[in-house]
Amino acid sequence: MPLQTKPSPVKLYDFHPPAEDFRSAVLRGLSLPQKVLSPQFLYDKRGSELFDAICQLPEYYLTRTEMQILRVNAGEIAAALDHRVLVELGSGSSQKIRILLKAAPQVTTYVGVDISRQHLQEACAALMGDFERLDAIAVCADYTKPLPIAAIPELQNRPTIGFFPGSSIGNLEPVEVISFLKTVALLGDLIVGVDLKKSPMILEPAYDDAQGVSAEFALNVLTRINRELGANFDLTQFEYRARYNEAEGRIEMAIASLSDQTVHLGNAEIRFRQGETLRTEHSYKYTIDEFQLLAMEAGFHPVQVWVDEQQLFSLHHLKQM
Repeated sequence: MPLQTKPSPVKLYDFHPPAEDFRSAVLRGLSLPQKVLSPQFLYDKRGSELFDAICQLPEYYLTRTEMQILRVNAGEIAAALDHRVLVELGSGSSQKIRILLKAAPQVTTYVGVDISRQHLQEACAALMGDFERLDAIAVCADYTKPLPIAAIPELQNRPTIGFFPGSSIGNLEPVEVISFLKTVALLGDLIVGVDLKKSPMILEPAYDDAQGVSAEFALNVLTRINRELGANFDLTQFEYRARYNEAEGRIEMAIASLSDQTVHLGNAEIRFRQGETLRTEHSYKYTIDEFQLLAMEAGFHPVQVWVDEQQLFSLHHLKQM
């Protein structure tokens, strides 16, 4: 009987912003007339775990619908991957990438890019354990910023393709979508998930579930700020809200103050009025034509789009013009 060998340790390239950047970004966001926090700060280890739990909720159609699209069209999507290095932006729990890796045995190098270091390393290690052929590389970074490919030897002089599943692109303003797509153009082709416009009766429960997991996910960012930056947010004095703004075509997620209060973060004092909101996320929804117009403005040519039977979600294959 041959000896069983353990998977090699995951190679990590750590470009995580330093703690000072987190502090300054939080203070800057909390000082604006409309208080705001970047959605990336939601994803510490606990936040990533809570988001994985959200993806399993009955109201949250996005994950199961996208996975259905991937399964039904796995052969076509695998052909689009060719023999390139597969770079996943925002790798999360890597459930979706498994569908592609099973369908594309020619892919032998996977690069996961995510802001949550521990969650990312665990996911990459699990992939290497399940796919013997695979060399999985963890890149801890803000994927909305230019990827430092020059500092990653495994990406030198090798064809790559980006995979950006979920609806994270909807967290960006439309003008930011164009900028983001221009940034990731260095990966060559891109396969990206885009949520479609639909009834608020479907959208709002997806982002504010009956079990309160979405609320816990949003409020966890205050717990993180307390823990990492020494703030004193009292979570009992805040509540989570999610509403669909049909005119703007987006779900608006925020944390609302239940009272007039002052929060301390180091020497800074942050005052909240009763009812004042701290915006955590916007999630834009698009028609297929609306998104493809943004992609073309960013220099991409729409090659193919895959959509589920209920027209809830879309997966786009984009190629540089």
